[in-house]
Amino acid sequence: MAPTDAGREDPRMTDTDALLDAMPFARLLGMTVDEASAERVVARLEHRPDLCTTGGLMHGGALMTFADTTGALCAYLGLPEGAGTATTSSHTSLFRAARAGTLTATTRALHRGRTSVVVQTDVTDDEGRPISQTTQTQAVLIGR
Repeated sequence: MAPTDAGREDPRMTDTDALLDAMPFARLLGMTVDEASAERVVARLEHRPDLCTTGGLMHGGALMTFADTTGALCAYLGLPEGAGTATTSSHTSLFRAARAGTLTATTRALHRGRTSVVVQTDVTDDEGRPISQTTQTQAVLIGR
């Protein structure tokens, strides 16, 4: 675990289970986090019937939720202790249908400012083919 300024251990930086526990909607979605830092987050989501639209295709809303949640996590991990974040804008391009298997979301921070963070999330299928790309802006919420 990474030490905080006060010398305490900060579970945000390495404990992916604690991160998911702090985000109940991520648990509901069923995503797992493989890697989490302020620079990069890698998460997985299994294709499931309850996340699909007609024809067994992963619903676009599920893909956007997956990307938004992963992006928010990346933004959060780079914030000062006690700060929070909220999505203020999001743009998703959907490239191909997700029909089966495991999806992987890889998020990286593009910009970190005093009042906002911009992140980009690429979602790929088991074969590494692009499924979607989301760019979002997260507000930095301090002392609310």
